Amino acid sequence: MAVAAGLLGCFALMRRMTLAADALSHVALPGIGVALLLHVHPLVGALAALGAGALLVWVLETRTHVGTEAVIGVVFSTALAVGALLTTGEELMDALFGAPGALTTWELAAGLIGAGAVTGFVLLMRDRLIVTLMSADVALTAGINVRRLNLLFLLAFALTVALGLRYLGVLLMGSLIIIPAATARRLARSLTSMLVLAVALALLATLGGTWLAGRLGRESGPLIIAVAAACFFAAALRPART
Repeated sequence: MAVAAGLLGCFALMRRMTLAADALSHVALPGIGVALLLHVHPLVGALAALGAGALLVWVLETRTHVGTEAVIGVVFSTALAVGALLTTGEELMDALFGAPGALTTWELAAGLIGAGAVTGFVLLMRDRLIVTLMSADVALTAGINVRRLNLLFLLAFALTVALGLRYLGVLLMGSLIIIPAATARRLARSLTSMLVLAVALALLATLGGTWLAGRLGRESGPLIIAVAAACFFAAALRPART
């Protein structure tokens, strides 16, 4: 989860999807609600909702020519309202903030496969993502299918969010995608170092927050984000490079 969040977060930050990261994660909420009603594992419903949300954002962005963040904002608010109607009480709290515990064999296997898929996508498509960020016209000239690449990026983003829902919930997972990447951008001197630092910081926050949760008897999700935020503020107070 941390490796995938660190890598994808760097490109989400450069694509100016900092607010969209939190918004898109909320799309999982109605999927969790439907899964609970059907007595299906909540993560299955969340993944289905996130995939459908990513496709919907891609279609609306293409046909309406409205910015990604604006489209995600509309989808997010609708999903949040529907999800709040479908989940109540303790189920809603678990969906919002996560419910850490022992992983089943299939959850572990699915997590490893999902994280591997996101990591592979970022590493394989790194150059194409960079060219597309610089100029969509240049990317098209270079033979890059920009529309397909944008769809794959949104699907990878949705998968990354799904990986962290168990521990962080829909409210906090977007923060793990953005905060380590923002911290790494402050400290890094190149894209490669930014990617490495973002992964290292996401791992530090996840492991450090989980360890603190065990020592303090608190939920791990908020402490993971607190550790990530502490790293960001420490980097922000660091004198700027000349």
